[in-house]
Amino acid sequence: MRCPKCKHVQKNAVECEACGVIFERYIKFQEKKKEKEAVEAQAAEKKGGIAKIIQLVLLVVVVAGGTYYFTGYRPQSKNTVVDHSPVPQPAELAVKPIAPQVVPVDKSVPASDSAKENSSYNTIEKARNATVSIETPWGTGSGFFISKDYVITNKHVVEMDELKVAEFREKVEKNRKLIDLEQQKIREYRSQLRQLSKGPARSQLSIIINDMVANLDKVLPQQQEAEARLEKLEEKVRPSSIKIILSDGSEHVANYLLVSENNDLALMALSSGKDNFLKKSPERNALHQGDKVYTIGSPVGLRHTVTAGVFSGYRKDESDNKVYLQTDAAINPGNSGGPLIDENGYVWGVNTMILRGTEGIGFAIPMSVVYEEFGSSLY
Repeated sequence: MRCPKCKHVQKNAVECEACGVIFERYIKFQEKKKEKEAVEAQAAEKKGGIAKIIQLVLLVVVVAGGTYYFTGYRPQSKNTVVDHSPVPQPAELAVKPIAPQVVPVDKSVPASDSAKENSSYNTIEKARNATVSIETPWGTGSGFFISKDYVITNKHVVEMDELKVAEFREKVEKNRKLIDLEQQKIREYRSQLRQLSKGPARSQLSIIINDMVANLDKVLPQQQEAEARLEKLEEKVRPSSIKIILSDGSEHVANYLLVSENNDLALMALSSGKDNFLKKSPERNALHQGDKVYTIGSPVGLRHTVTAGVFSGYRKDESDNKVYLQTDAAINPGNSGGPLIDENGYVWGVNTMILRGTEGIGFAIPMSVVYEEFGSSLY
């Protein structure tokens, strides 16, 4: 018998004479040890398989992430400079414009304040919606709501200057006299023509008469138009003769008209039914030279035109000591009476005139003058 532990050879099959181990117990111990090792090995193998699976998943994630990073996404830090230049197209490709797609808006979700500010709720559009176009029998101009029920504009927009009316009347009357004299001369020439016998003198006089009649036919419609305009100018201005056109295109007539005696200002009553009017800047604010300003008006019939410029400073008219706001924002015929606003939508003045013979020099009446003039009506 060979001892399974120390390998001693003997005849005794129960106990080793060299190391003393009992053969049966030793064999059972070894069998249990092998069974335990087999179980542990199996568990270790199973654990190793899970680890391999996890490593494989992680490897896939890393590879996918790296591919996304290098082919598409680029994280931008605050110091990153992004080139938004268009990607050059191959010369042989015909690149067609893609029609814009309309994305339905979920009206159940309220828009954020920032979205409103960046859409139709910006200050310039608010000021535009508060500005009106004004049409009178003698011309056009602009104005704006200074409160819910009142529109401010220039006096010369709604009331023709008496000196200009007098000059126009003199011109119309002079042209009428010239036309009457021309008609009288034509009658005299026709009388002479009837007395002449056929010949060169008669033919020549006939040509002269025809030319005079042709020229008179061109002048008469213009004279009739001027006389009709003079008749309207000489009528006393009435609120019902002033057409006020709102930003939505609706047309109204003024309910009331108040004209300043000292300034180029006029106040008209018109209920808009909305709180869409321009507010003056808080008293603690000030307009500084170089500040961005905008004008809104209807130059040459182009309603609600917006022009931009800067505030150039306060200017005093030495002839009457009145103070005006100077700006290089374009003020064209038809802008008169419109607002001069800042970037926050506050109104600072009423556009009133430009300096003749110059470009980019316009003036507005300060809002402080407006409230001094019409404060009793506005408050």
